[in-house]
Amino acid sequence: MPSKKTQHRKSTSGRRMSPVAHKRPSVFVRLLQYMPGWAVWIGVAAIVAVYVYFFYYMFVSPYGFRWRALYGDVSYPEGYEIHGIDISHHQGDIDWTELRDKGVINKSPIRFIMIKATEGSTQIDENFIDNFYQAREYGFTRGAYHFYSVHTSARQQAAFFIKNVKLENGDLPPVLDVEHKPKNQSDADFKASVLAWLDIVERHYGVKPIIYTYYKFKMRYLSDPVFNQYPYWIAHYYVDKVEYKGEWKFWQHTDVGKLPGIKGNVDFNIYNGSYYDLRKLTIGGVEQIGEDAYAE
Repeated sequence: MPSKKTQHRKSTSGRRMSPVAHKRPSVFVRLLQYMPGWAVWIGVAAIVAVYVYFFYYMFVSPYGFRWRALYGDVSYPEGYEIHGIDISHHQGDIDWTELRDKGVINKSPIRFIMIKATEGSTQIDENFIDNFYQAREYGFTRGAYHFYSVHTSARQQAAFFIKNVKLENGDLPPVLDVEHKPKNQSDADFKASVLAWLDIVERHYGVKPIIYTYYKFKMRYLSDPVFNQYPYWIAHYYVDKVEYKGEWKFWQHTDVGKLPGIKGNVDFNIYNGSYYDLRKLTIGGVEQIGEDAYAE
């Protein structure tokens, strides 16, 4: 009979089976086996530290202002006294009495409300009519904005806005919200289209419209000096100051504001000036106050 050292195991069917193979540990595992315990703990701590730093660098630091706003340590731009909000159907049905009586931003009353009116050449915000009426009834300085679409011509969009938005003395100038450029349109043609909307709307209401955009879009597509004649409303979130170096009238500084009377989040804005200056900016400001609303 063969010795135990040379005997092979047999399966239940009588066939020979090869010896059981043992997988050799990886180099990393073998290295850990020979490392002292304190060295292993130092390595684990270093990996955790790198992970935490990467997470902070990628997801927390760039949006620090947003995290503070979301989790209670709200920070507001310093040096500004005139606060406002902008709303659309996304805010749902607003309790206007609650908003008027208890709605404050950084211990200051809400002075102005920008309201979405239209988009493209066919869409009216479903809450616009009610929001626009209530804002004036409850004593806020109101404004209306149009969201620029890449799918229809600027002239059609301007005509649609004019048809649906009846601005009155005391209202802020009409606003063009432009955030996208058509892919099949050159930069020059895009600028001409934006200017066409602004020109048509200015001739109708008798006041220069406000341009809303985020600051990188402004620098990339609207940097032509011809646009400097219009008041700017700059969107730049979660920062302590606007990085845009040009002149601006409004700054939308966060989209996670909370206010009584509004469910969910709402955009917070500040005006770059006094309440007197804000009133001068309104339609009819020249007649009411006796000064040019755009005078330096």
